[in-house]
Amino acid sequence: MRRTLSVLALGALTFLVLPASCLRPGRPIVPTSVPPAAPAPHDGAVASAEPVATETGLAILRNGGDAADAAVAVALALAVVHPQAGNLGGGGFAVIKRGEMVAALDFRETAPRSATESMYLDKEGEPIEDAATVGPLAAGVPGSPDGLFVLHQRYGRLPWRDVVSPALRLAREGFTVTPRLREALESYQETLARFPETAKVWLPDGAPPRAGTLLRLPELAATLEAYMKHGPDALKGGTAAAAIETASRAHGGVLTAADLAAYRPVWREPLRFSGFGWNVASMPLPSSGGLIVAQSLAMLERVRFDERPAGSADRDHLLVETWRRAFADRFLLGDPAHTRAGPGQLLSVDWIARRAADIDEAKATPSSQVSPWPGERLPQAAGAMKPAATTHLSIADGTGMVVSMTTTLNEWFGCGLYVAGAGFFLNDEMDDFVTAPGQPNLYGLVQGEANAVRPGARMLSSMSPVVAWRDGETVALGSRGGSRIPTATLQVLLNLIVNGDQLQQAVDRPRIHHQWLPDEIVAETDALSPGILADLQRRGHRVRTTGGLGEVIAVRVRPDGRCEAAADNRRNPGGAGVLAAGP
Repeated sequence: MRRTLSVLALGALTFLVLPASCLRPGRPIVPTSVPPAAPAPHDGAVASAEPVATETGLAILRNGGDAADAAVAVALALAVVHPQAGNLGGGGFAVIKRGEMVAALDFRETAPRSATESMYLDKEGEPIEDAATVGPLAAGVPGSPDGLFVLHQRYGRLPWRDVVSPALRLAREGFTVTPRLREALESYQETLARFPETAKVWLPDGAPPRAGTLLRLPELAATLEAYMKHGPDALKGGTAAAAIETASRAHGGVLTAADLAAYRPVWREPLRFSGFGWNVASMPLPSSGGLIVAQSLAMLERVRFDERPAGSADRDHLLVETWRRAFADRFLLGDPAHTRAGPGQLLSVDWIARRAADIDEAKATPSSQVSPWPGERLPQAAGAMKPAATTHLSIADGTGMVVSMTTTLNEWFGCGLYVAGAGFFLNDEMDDFVTAPGQPNLYGLVQGEANAVRPGARMLSSMSPVVAWRDGETVALGSRGGSRIPTATLQVLLNLIVNGDQLQQAVDRPRIHHQWLPDEIVAETDALSPGILADLQRRGHRVRTTGGLGEVIAVRVRPDGRCEAAADNRRNPGGAGVLAAGP
């Protein structure tokens, strides 16, 4: 590795690797709840969805911060320059590892106190069009302001002010509109135009700002300044909370300042499992993604996935059949207080063995014949999978800490409402509940009663931040992509731990996806050779091609302390970018 720092920006997605010579103490460090660890002579790595956000994380590491500091700073920078998914008006999950310590932070959104199971149905019990996806009735109570703050308070090293100030400068002084942001705004222009508050900022003169425009966001800057001074209380009360409630009521929502004040993030016991000789940690409920990755790994070990040729129809078939069963079991999941099954049942030796034994290696099992544990039959409704939002960041530092964090507004730009007086978009995460019995959500997921709308409940998620380690080596990764998140994340992980790929090679390999319903393999255009496609079809699989599946962001720490980072170079539907790389 060269011992100088450089950045080559080829598109929207970036990673930066920080040489050890840059990891030297800067200003005095004020410890929080965890005493600072002495900087080690390791490289650091930052990977995110935008060059400016990645550079922000790098500066934090260079100035003496750790991975937790950098993760918060990158997430806040994304809230400014990547507003289609980065946010203060949404939520997310984070998995943190340092030494033997592994932690999981749940700052997922919750249903407002006035939410009801029938709030998205008309008098005849039929779904109201767009009610769960457009406008503030679709918004859950944001968790990001609290989540980012408590992550820093527990594991950060730098003063809170130093972590927030880079995002504040971006909002106040301006940032350059990227082609990716312009494309996303164009894609959602019809929705954004429905709200005058949104159109005023993001559709000046009736159109999105052009790529290359310097854009300043003074209202967001004021919110970030208050956040820097007062922490999450600045958004859970006062003018920001009042602005959110006013905007919500004006457009038919039920989100109130009292909902904001009552929100709390939750530190949860990480979901820990193993696969092919590696230790793995991901999020427990309300993330279904961690369970899908864990179940899939366990089943793949049982059916000897690693003994099949890489890049073969045999491997693709086994992947699909494990996903078919894991996503069927997802039907039982929901908020931890209401779920009908959990890791104890779904990861038990008996259940994994039963699921794996049910896989026919010669032919596909129709999804109509695959029911969730413990075997109930379901209506076979399914919908089309839509382009998916969300964003992920992965960071490693010189102290041995890694952070894998996924944050989201659900769709690009959430519910489409940009809150005047607060300066950020509200999410549309309520669509991740069962908003209409038997009806699929935006991502074609058919869900069960455990995930029904309930006041204060956390909606089921597919986000799958993962940390895996073995013999002194650690990998942190995750993805955007709705229901495709766990399958994209798992495929990259398998490329690393089974195939032995280099990190960027593992991220670049073509992908496929299956989610039980609809009963089809979705494959990137270059994922299946004609021979493999024909083989899968002979086994009874229906295959549909699409653009990019997921957007995986990853870092790896080698046993000698060297760090690597990789960002996805696929162009996803809705405007994802290409790889940008550093040394």
